[in-house]
Amino acid sequence: MNARGERPILEIQGLSKQFGGVKAVEDVTFQVAPGDVFGIIGPNGSGKTTLINCITGFLKPTRGSVRFNGREITGMKPHRIADLGVTRTFQIMRPYFSMPAYKNLVIPLSSPRAKRVGGWRGGGRHGDRNTVAVDILEELGFERDSRVPYKIAGTLPTGYLKRLELGRCIALRPEVLICDEVFSGLSASEIASLVPLIEKLRDQGITIIMIEHRLRELFRVANRVMALSYGEKVVEGEPLEVIDHPKVREAYLGSEEGFTC
Repeated sequence: MNARGERPILEIQGLSKQFGGVKAVEDVTFQVAPGDVFGIIGPNGSGKTTLINCITGFLKPTRGSVRFNGREITGMKPHRIADLGVTRTFQIMRPYFSMPAYKNLVIPLSSPRAKRVGGWRGGGRHGDRNTVAVDILEELGFERDSRVPYKIAGTLPTGYLKRLELGRCIALRPEVLICDEVFSGLSASEIASLVPLIEKLRDQGITIIMIEHRLRELFRVANRVMALSYGEKVVEGEPLEVIDHPKVREAYLGSEEGFTC
């Protein structure tokens, strides 16, 4: 149980990952409660993406434990973890570049998880998977009456690709959504339009973990934040408490993001 008396939806205990003699992640422990927006911050090379890769099965931890809804998922394959309800975006987008944008969502909409949890029809949507895919993209900022949802994914600009990454995750109806630098590479206006979408997903009850360098935008939506440095947890707490921690300020020294929140 956490301080609010809630059972964590995700529990990370003593997670470590070494590459030869390099300790990329060292003894990281934290919990995420249902409905949280949990931010993970730290300078480049602090182990943020490695940590997420260990949680989502893309890397096998050297030691430690990952539990989702009380179930041990440490070392499971990524597709099994996604099937349980933990999905993630990638910092470097990984769409099916040669397929139309909406077809990228038809694949997860056809997955065992989407069928098992009732599919989108059970969630109040009607129509075939192609229609539902376009519905989801429209909610994420794709103009339905334009040709954008039908364009080949590889021809889309970064802003649309970021939204497409989110759409592929949302199509699986996740309980936990992990976003790896979803704001990176976007203009100020693109970020401003994406923040409300994150807030909407939060309000729909999806637990969100965000790796992010854009602290001002992160702190708009996150209720808790953890800072990493050199693979180790420095501090965890409310956003302003974390950024005021001396070691966090030291880690961000010279970085504008660390002092403009």
